[in-house]
Order: sequence, then C-alpha cells, then structure tokens
Amino acid sequence: MQKGRLLIIDDEERLRNLLARILQLEGYEVTAAANGKEGLRKLQQESFHVILSDVKLPDSNGIELTEKIKTNWPATEVIVLTAFGTINDGVKAIKSGAFDYITKGDDNEKIIPLVSKAMDKAFLQQRVEELESKLNNKFGFDRIVGKSLAITDVIKLAQKVALSDTTVLLLGETGTGKEVFAEAIHQASNRRAKSFVAVNCSAFTKELLESELFGHKAGSFTGATKDKKGLFEEASGGTIFLDEIGELDHELQAKLLRVLESQQFIKIGDTKPTTVNVRILAATNRDLLKESEENHFRSDLYYRLSVFQITLPALRERKKDISLLAEYFMSYFAAKVVKQITSLSKTFVEKLEAYNWPGNIRELKNVIERAVILCDGNELDETLLPYEIQHIATRPNQALSAFDLSSVEKLHIQRVLNHTHGNRAEAARLLNIGIATLYRKLKEYGLD
Repeated sequence: MQKGRLLIIDDEERLRNLLARILQLEGYEVTAAANGKEGLRKLQQESFHVILSDVKLPDSNGIELTEKIKTNWPATEVIVLTAFGTINDGVKAIKSGAFDYITKGDDNEKIIPLVSKAMDKAFLQQRVEELESKLNNKFGFDRIVGKSLAITDVIKLAQKVALSDTTVLLLGETGTGKEVFAEAIHQASNRRAKSFVAVNCSAFTKELLESELFGHKAGSFTGATKDKKGLFEEASGGTIFLDEIGELDHELQAKLLRVLESQQFIKIGDTKPTTVNVRILAATNRDLLKESEENHFRSDLYYRLSVFQITLPALRERKKDISLLAEYFMSYFAAKVVKQITSLSKTFVEKLEAYNWPGNIRELKNVIERAVILCDGNELDETLLPYEIQHIATRPNQALSAFDLSSVEKLHIQRVLNHTHGNRAEAARLLNIGIATLYRKLKEYGLD
C-alpha cells in the first residue's frame, strides 16, 4: 500500500539515489530530479504530497524554489535539505513556507519521521480541500440549476458580490430560492470556513426573535436562567442570513441598524455592547422601498440593507429551466426513495412548462416529489401531476387561432378550473352555470 508521493530535488546523484531507496523501502512512491527546472517540470506533470529539496541547486536557490512551490502548489509540503544546517538557512526555509529543514548527512535518522509528519499534514490538507469541494458543490453556485439568461445573469451578479463583505438584499417571490443563493454567496466568500446562520424573521414573536438574534443575560426576563449567545454571535466571522426581513419589528430594526453601522449590539439585560464580525445577507418578497416611504419600514435601514440588490426571477420567467429543474428533482427524490426513475415524458414536461408556477421552484419541487412517490414505472408521465397542472392547456394560442367558439369556451373553462385548483363547484359558480352543465361540458371537451 502506497503511503504517498515524494519528489527529491538534489544535484548530488549518490545522495539522491540513497534517499530514494530509503524512502521507497518505507512504502513511498519516489520521483527524482537533478535541478530546480526539472523539479518544476515534474510538478506540472503530476502531483506530489512532499518534496525534499536541496538549498543549493545548479540552476536555482532552494529557498526561492520553495516559495514558488508553495505559491503554486500550496497543499504540497517541502522539506529543505541544507549542507551545513545554519540557523540562517533554517529561518529562511521556514519563512518561505517549508515544513521543516534538515542537515544532509548528519540528520539521516530524522528523515523518515520528518517525512512521515509532512506526509500526514499533506494528506490532511488534501482531505480538507476534498471536503471544501464537496461543500461548495452542495451549497455553492453549482447547486443552482438553470441555463436561462434570466438565472445566469443573476448568478454572475451574486458571484461578483460574494468576494466582498458588502450587505446584500435578495428580492423575489416566495419560493424562488433566496436562501440557496445566500448560502452560495457565503460559500464563495472569504468567510466560507466560518458559520452560515439562517433565520426566518417571520417565525418568531418580537421578544423571542430579539433573544434569538442578540442573546440575553441570565435573569433578564422570566425563564432566562443562564446567559445565552445570540445568532449574531454564533455567526461571528461568518454570515447571517435574515429571511423575511420585512417582518422585523421597528424596535429590532433599530438594533439591526446599529449592527450594520458598528458591528455592535447590546444583549437583553446587558449594559455593555457585544462586538461581532459578521456579514449580513437579507431577503424579502415585499417592496421595502414602498414600505419605507409609508413608514412601515425604516428608510435608513432599507438603504443600509440594499447596498447591493439582487432580484431573483420567478420560475415563469425562466421556462427553459423547468425541464432541467424537474430532472434534477426527479433524480434526487428517486434516489431518496430508492426507485429507478430515469425520464420525464414529453407531455409531462409540456404540462410543467404551460403552468404558471405561483409557488415557483418550491412548488415544482413538491410536485416532482409527489410524482416520484406515485410513480410505479421508470418514467414520470402527466397522470402523476396534480389536477390543476394535469388539465392545463399546453398550446392555448393554437386552440384560439381557429376562431372556433367551442375552442374558446374550452380554454376559458380550463383557466377557471386552474384558478379554483380543480374545485368544480366553485368553477361552476364563477362561470355562472349549473354544476350539471359544467360536468357535461367537461365530458364534451375531454376535461373530465
């Protein structure tokens, strides 16, 4: 079993071969290079966990070579070999990013344990990078499905602002994926190693939300038996996402404004401020500008929150993405319930694309999950769709083009049924016809 990959860079052939033999006997896969240029070429061709490099090479300085290696291959550990083991060489080596340095000839018994430690650190770094990659795939921009111009333009905006600490206000209808975007912005930022904390401001009473966000001191109110850290403290160093920010009470709006301005707040029952380092992302489906003009939302807070606004498109504005999203959710839920469902029927997709999706992506996700649960085969078809989608007209313009009265009537009945979510009694009332007449027309038009 291989323990890892090593590169030895040394112009002394006998020493190079000796080190290679010793380390190969320890189970390492060893490659050798006689100078810095050859070593860099081998690094470009394949990856190494640890490098042993001489300080004095024919074509380069080992300290400068170490700096170059750590700049381009930061996960690779470098052990510097010195001829005389001077303190000056050792200090320079460590400052250049070397794992450690060792004296050639005198410290041979230290080579194997030192390489083992360097290898452990390299493997750990590799594992961290793998986990970060998986995390980015799970919560990053790669998680956002869609190729339409409407969504790709928004992704580009979000990717640009992610690199800064700027406050972002995410706007859009319910179910458009605002929290997914907030997580992606966090994962693409320099704060990704720290916490991402999400809170729905509409899910708590004013008193409870204040305690959740800012924390409290023991004895500050009935039931407060011990000190509690708030979510802002939990998110310090990272990002806090305030969903439904428009529901925030006026008193809490003032407290949030102070955090935005000074990164400080006072806990319930405390007398001194708490300082945090947190980035704020917020979201709402309300028109905060209008609400601020009507004094329902603080205008100073609105302008601080809306330094950078991103409006997420409704699903009906990105019809080309519906089939992609449906396939994504189909694969996800099929794997979850262990079913071999591999495709969507043409009619199934047409029905999805013809529907208006008032609940946006969240509604589509629920519809696909339901279809997967009901499906007994390997394809999702239109019979698995809810009534209002199953009976929607897929080509309304074509039906009207003939100027046929029955076509117009059929389309109108379909629209009213969609409006009532399949409630036939309510549809008959809105159409101002008897329920028996409606049933007859449904049968006549093949809508029953």
